[in-house]
Amino acid sequence: MMPSENFIPPQHYSMQLLKYIQSQGLGSRKQCSRLIENGYIAINGQTADNPKSEIDPATVLTLTVDDEPITVVPMPYFYILLNKPADYETSHKPQHYPSIFSLFPDHMRQIDMQAVGRLDADTTGVILITNDGQFNHRVTSPKHKIPKLYRVTLKHPADDSLCHILKNGVLLHDDEETVYAAEAVLENPITLLMTITEGKYHQVKRMIAAVGNRVEQLHRERFDTWDTHGLKPGEWTFIQPA
Repeated sequence: MMPSENFIPPQHYSMQLLKYIQSQGLGSRKQCSRLIENGYIAINGQTADNPKSEIDPATVLTLTVDDEPITVVPMPYFYILLNKPADYETSHKPQHYPSIFSLFPDHMRQIDMQAVGRLDADTTGVILITNDGQFNHRVTSPKHKIPKLYRVTLKHPADDSLCHILKNGVLLHDDEETVYAAEAVLENPITLLMTITEGKYHQVKRMIAAVGNRVEQLHRERFDTWDTHGLKPGEWTFIQPA
């Protein structure tokens, strides 16, 4: 999926064309130099054939390689919102299912990028991906209490007492710490909307298990202010950090 039309370009700065083309995941230094010198690279419709020329990444609207359009990855940092489909692993080295990173174009898979937190293979919905380590740390740190909203399909019908228990705190199995739902509302007897501000391993599933129920399906509807509205499963878009 190509970047959103509402994407705001990064700050202006200058870098060498060769380094920029490498940063887009288009090959080694030698390979990128050959692409440029042989006239295969065009930026904003104009051939760019001098590897040492300077370029402002924020001004790059289109990039083609041998007349084939390439998704332009913002530099120096990029932020991606992916609507994760089921049966994909949040890993560069998946074991049982394809990696979420296989959903991106070939050249982007050569760029260093990390998921912000993890979702289980069977969990769907919002997941963020970035190359900005400070942003990753900030939004995953428990002290910042970033809200994450989940739609939980329960195995057994429940009533409002379930929400009351979750908001008042449950002790996870094999854990000595009580965790709380920031919000919990039943949409119907088997559909729970629950917000958490922590990110413990399998936290939602473990919280539901701790109150004697079971998660049948799990979908993350929102991560902070970001949601999947307008994105089909497997689709993604560039976003700006809050």
